[in-house]
Amino acid sequence: MEAMKKLASLWPIHLIVLVTAIIAQLIGVRAIPIGIGTILLLPLLFAFVFALALNPNVIKPIASVLSTKRVAAASPLIVIAIMPFIAKFGTTIGPAIEQVIEAGPALLLQELGNLGTILIAFPVAIWVFRMGRESIGAVHSIAREPNIAIIADRYGLRSAEGTGVVGVYVMGTLFGTFIFAILASLLATAEVFSIEALAMACGVGSGSMMAACAGALAEANPGASDTITALSGASNLLTYATGMYVSLFIALPLVEKIYVKVRPDDPGNKRTANVEESAR
Repeated sequence: MEAMKKLASLWPIHLIVLVTAIIAQLIGVRAIPIGIGTILLLPLLFAFVFALALNPNVIKPIASVLSTKRVAAASPLIVIAIMPFIAKFGTTIGPAIEQVIEAGPALLLQELGNLGTILIAFPVAIWVFRMGRESIGAVHSIAREPNIAIIADRYGLRSAEGTGVVGVYVMGTLFGTFIFAILASLLATAEVFSIEALAMACGVGSGSMMAACAGALAEANPGASDTITALSGASNLLTYATGMYVSLFIALPLVEKIYVKVRPDDPGNKRTANVEESAR
């Protein structure tokens, strides 16, 4: 009963979220042609912009409605909101398992390429931006919904690791489609890689990024649009199917061990070790 009362006291946040979501959906998907491709602005992007604008640090009077206490109490609800999305993966991947198998070894092996986020981004995060344990959440993946769920379950979204993964998620949502559209267009016209390879590379586990990438490739190669759509879709599906397990069992433990080696004196290392010991 006490929990229900506490949840009911958060009604201003629920109302703002509902109104924001409705407005974002009414705006819909906006396409901006840029000559060499198309940038897709999705409702999720507009929702992020509205939420940022309603930040008490931006609009001071909003603090009377979105108080620090209410915001802190609402933070755990993020995990609950993500769970139906994760459950949806199971209903999507299970019936399509034959399609995943038929995709062949090229699509299966490409998932190992996602570990490149550790090899490339980790040194930048540690030695250029001087990040702490935020780097673990930020660089273990491209930080889409399944990765947020993993970090939320293991560390909590209010932890340093949670800050890292949410930060990259937001940046990916804001700029990911733009970057993918530009890169796909440039690589397609440069003719360095085959169109099939580029189409498979579009499927990184993000629907918006895949759409932007595939759309840009189709603009550059109209005759191969069907091939691009099929390969990018299969690749994205496979990444949804295997990416979470690669992140959970390979990428996250790997970046955790590397971080402990690089920053052995970080107090957060002991906290994480205690959590893992309690889990056992």
